[in-house]
Amino acid sequence: MLEEFLTTNIFAFLLVFTRIGSIFMVAPGFGEGFVSPRIRLSISLAVSFLVTRFVVDQLPPEPENFLALFVLLAGEIVVGLIIGGALRLAVSALHIGGTIIAQQSGLAAAQFFDPGQMTQGAVTSSFLTLMGLTMIFVTDLHHLMLQGTYASYQLFPVGQMPPFGDVSMLVTNFVAGSFKLGFQISAPFLVYGLTFYIGVGLINRLMPQVQIFFVAMPLQIILAFAVFMITTGASIMWFIAYYEEMLIMFLGE
Repeated sequence: MLEEFLTTNIFAFLLVFTRIGSIFMVAPGFGEGFVSPRIRLSISLAVSFLVTRFVVDQLPPEPENFLALFVLLAGEIVVGLIIGGALRLAVSALHIGGTIIAQQSGLAAAQFFDPGQMTQGAVTSSFLTLMGLTMIFVTDLHHLMLQGTYASYQLFPVGQMPPFGDVSMLVTNFVAGSFKLGFQISAPFLVYGLTFYIGVGLINRLMPQVQIFFVAMPLQIILAFAVFMITTGASIMWFIAYYEEMLIMFLGE
């Protein structure tokens, strides 16, 4: 009796850990490259231990053969990557917006390591990404993500393959929403850049002997920093509202 009880609960725990571990592997804030794998693994195990006791009745019985077990685990990994990847797409909106801002402000050549994207990026995109990750934890939105790990068992039942048509549409909407948010964040700089370059072009036509590039570049950067200082707070709050909407969508509310 005890051996059967332990075997059943170990299987349930490992099945839950497969999904939650996949979420934490790519989720913003937890799945970053600068986060120690030991810390990430410890949090995943702790959350899996808490969630298992509430979803154990929703889990299927242990498969009798290896192929059925492999299919079951593969489905849980796919569900976890869908949830974590969708949240990662939301954060990529800040990277997109920061890249456009850098191009409009003359800082595109100033490359900096972006820990959120694990690659080289513009200084503004790195700043916005780090600011967004910080605000996720400051506003306790990571609590909603932890709650979403439990709610995902009502949205994606265990043992049932997710509807790939709906999932593909969901991912498409997330990608489109992230690009839209990135352009909305950088919209003031698109207006600023267009206005500034029109003015520089007129000055160049009126005084062609002036080296307008060397004269305009410092002014362009100073004005861009002034606009950035004014709009950063609103941009981050806009991102937080969008991120919260995505979390609520996975909560099924």
